[in-house]
Amino acid sequence: MATRCCSFEVHARCGEARRGTLHLGHGAVQTPAFMPVGTYGSIKCADPRDLDELGAEIVLSNTFHLMDRPGTEFVAARGGLHRFMGWDKPILTDSGGFQVFSLRERRKIDEDGVTFRSPLDGTRRRMSPESTVQHQIDLGVDVAMVLDDCAELPGTPRQVRAAMERSMRWAARAAAVPRDPDGGPALFGIVQGGLDESLRSESIDRLTAMNFDGYALGGLSVGEAPEAMHSMVRFAAPRLPGAAARYLMGVGYPEDIVISAASGVDMFDCVLPSRNARRGNLFTSRGRLIIKHARWRDDDRPIDEECDCFTCQRFSRAYLRHLFVCGESLGSRLMTLHNLRHYQRLMARIRTAIDEGTLDKLVAWAVSKDSEGNRPSFRRAD
Repeated sequence: MATRCCSFEVHARCGEARRGTLHLGHGAVQTPAFMPVGTYGSIKCADPRDLDELGAEIVLSNTFHLMDRPGTEFVAARGGLHRFMGWDKPILTDSGGFQVFSLRERRKIDEDGVTFRSPLDGTRRRMSPESTVQHQIDLGVDVAMVLDDCAELPGTPRQVRAAMERSMRWAARAAAVPRDPDGGPALFGIVQGGLDESLRSESIDRLTAMNFDGYALGGLSVGEAPEAMHSMVRFAAPRLPGAAARYLMGVGYPEDIVISAASGVDMFDCVLPSRNARRGNLFTSRGRLIIKHARWRDDDRPIDEECDCFTCQRFSRAYLRHLFVCGESLGSRLMTLHNLRHYQRLMARIRTAIDEGTLDKLVAWAVSKDSEGNRPSFRRAD
């Protein structure tokens, strides 16, 4: 059932980790790759030229929210999402399955799909496995995701199995939606099963039989302990088809990305770098820097002396703190550029480490904790 609108090739391996290239309609993506999140077709505080300069090769938008506003027909009438948002590189759209999970007070699931009340105006809307794929076709994206049912964790074994079973039935229906074999989009299936290895194995087997263009691990980073997530990723990622790209949805912190890449994951997305930047929480090579703290008031150093981003090359911690406490929008923009560049630099380090066979050094950093038990991203920068 897969189209030939994408291909994936592996160039180097280091244990389970792979460095590769994902070829899509709007260009090639070097993997492991991190996708900045632009829910409504816009990464907050960063424009397409910024993203290009920061090293991003693919971005993520959300079908659920674009369907709600401005509407996929509206976007299609203006030449598709690439033209609408001014981005000429690949776009992946999440189906809305996570919103079905996170807006559970506003939705009702049945076998045919999901009915929900719009978070914007309360209007009743409907999503089905078929309509979700069609919305993504109309948007003209490079990678579409199937609609899935994400179980709450910790859930009962019965609840987790029911969500996995429904996700597999919906995946089969999504795979049957006609797509242009040349113009895409590629369609990725989503593995479910919570923290149950037997359910994850069953989900992988059933999805693999449907012959998707790529495969994602869903239903993780939804409140479980990091160690539980890492354990499941180490179990599930190597069991996914080796000839297809592997995507871990909604992850995450830098150390989680390193550990998951070492387990064989090729693609990541998360709102963390941009959302944290707007809140004044910055990622650095030494740990976390909270810009509002008074200790940075007179600090003329950049956020991170090892960073090559525009912000670190031109502006001091003192200036960024001034912007933040004054509520100046420029502060959010400059800090967003830094955090996004931090993530792209991390992905480049991972790819180089795979090539050189030294990924174990990054993994050792990722699993380390300081004397207070803090993980790398939560340590204080200075």
